[in-house]
Formats: sequence, structure tokens, C-alpha cells
Amino acid sequence: MSAAQVRVLKIAVLGASGRLGRLIMAEIVRRPDMELVAGVVRHDSVMLGADLGELAGTSLTGIETSVSMRDAADAADLVIDVSAPQASAAFARQITERGGPPFVCGVTGLGEDDVAALKEAAASVPVLYARNFSLGAAVTRWLAGEAARLLPAEQFDLEIVETHHRRKADAPSGTALAIGEAAAEARGLDLSSQAIFERPRQGSARPVGAIGFSAVRGGGAIGEHSALFLGAFEELEIRHRANDRFIFARGALEAGKWLTAQAPGLYGIEDVLGLTS
Repeated sequence: MSAAQVRVLKIAVLGASGRLGRLIMAEIVRRPDMELVAGVVRHDSVMLGADLGELAGTSLTGIETSVSMRDAADAADLVIDVSAPQASAAFARQITERGGPPFVCGVTGLGEDDVAALKEAAASVPVLYARNFSLGAAVTRWLAGEAARLLPAEQFDLEIVETHHRRKADAPSGTALAIGEAAAEARGLDLSSQAIFERPRQGSARPVGAIGFSAVRGGGAIGEHSALFLGAFEELEIRHRANDRFIFARGALEAGKWLTAQAPGLYGIEDVLGLTS
């Protein structure tokens, strides 16, 4: 296929004024196989009406930010959402009603009702939900699951340690929780009953099979996650460190491009990479 025949994927971004939204838009503008067609912001955003190129740090596009998720969906072959849980759930319900377009959701902090809205949409539209768009982080999660399956809980304690910048609001991070979920599933355990998020100063001996979480916040750290398998005589560490936020934008776009060729269903980054737990 010649360059003139390459299909251009039209993409709308929800959460266009956020840090990741801007990075995603900048990468779309740079790519010849993609076109930025809409950017949605909150109704009270100071960036409402701004040119998308101004937000992305690129040349002006002639397209202004808006508050209409419906108009964005009308213009796009794919929607990437990096906004907020309420907005994600609302848009998921919209695409359930309208039957498209494919939807990539990268919003963390979703509640049970929000995830249920994504699952409902996935019955009729391809939906990809990822709490971290990094391809390396996805492999880390898979490796942690494999290690948990092979290393017995009775012999190897699991501690998940993560570090993020001081402004990150949730702790532990969505990625840390995803690593814990993969490990718990591999060991046939329920993370909600095995997770330890807080430890008292005294009387906090570790139960067998528990999965501990430690969250460090400070400075400008982009993100680091370690799964520590601690045995009496040996230890295994699986670690991933993000050095540039660009990896999240690139991962979101690769996931979106892959998603547009899939049947309706709920997918994750592991599916994009062909990984199985």
C-alpha cells in the first residue's frame, strides 16, 4: 500500500487539557496515519475554546476544545479517554446507545459502577481499559503473575512498592493494584481479602499469602513499580521505571490502533501484546 493509500485514523481525546491528553494529542498531530479531530474538556475549564494545537504544543489545528462528547464521537473513528471517572461512565453509556466508536479508557480511580458501564459498552463496541498505557508496565504485570504462580505464597511473601510524583492523588496507584490483581489471580486468591494497604506501628506481623502495598510520593517521579518476592533464602524483584511520559501517549495510540480492528469486547494492554496470564 502506498503512502497515499494509508488509512488515516480519526481520533478524539476526552480530557484534552490534562497532561496526558496533551501528550496524546501532540503525538497524533505528528503521526501521518492519524488525525486529531476533537478534544473535549470540562465545561468550567479555562481551556474551553482553545485551539487543540495550543494545548498540544504543536502548530494550530483550527479545531477548538469543546464540552460535547457526542460531537467528538460523531467526528471520530476512535475515542481515547483520559478525563475523569464520571465523564468516562457517561461516555460509555453514550457509546452503548449509539453503537460506537471504539473506546480506549485510561482513567484511574473508576468505581464499580463506572467499570460496569465500560463492560456494558463492550457488549456492542470494542473497549480497551488500561490503568497504565506503558507497554513495559503491562509486561511487568504479566511477569508478576507468572512469578506468583511459580513461587508458592507459603514460601515467598509479595510486596508491591511504587513511587510517584507528589501531585498523584490515588495511592496505591492503579498500576500497583493491577500487579497485585495479577499475582492474586495466579495464586487463586482474592486480592480484596489479601491486600495490606496500611500497617499499624505494632502488632503487624505479616499473614501468609498477604500482598502488601507501599506507596511513596514525592518530587517529580514519573512512576516506578516493583514486585518483590521475598523468601527466607532468596529474593526476586521485578521492576519497571518510566523515564518519559511519552511512553503513555505512544502506548495509548498503539492500543487504539489495535482496538479498531477488534470485535466488540473488553480488552487490556496485555491483549494488544498477546500476553496471557
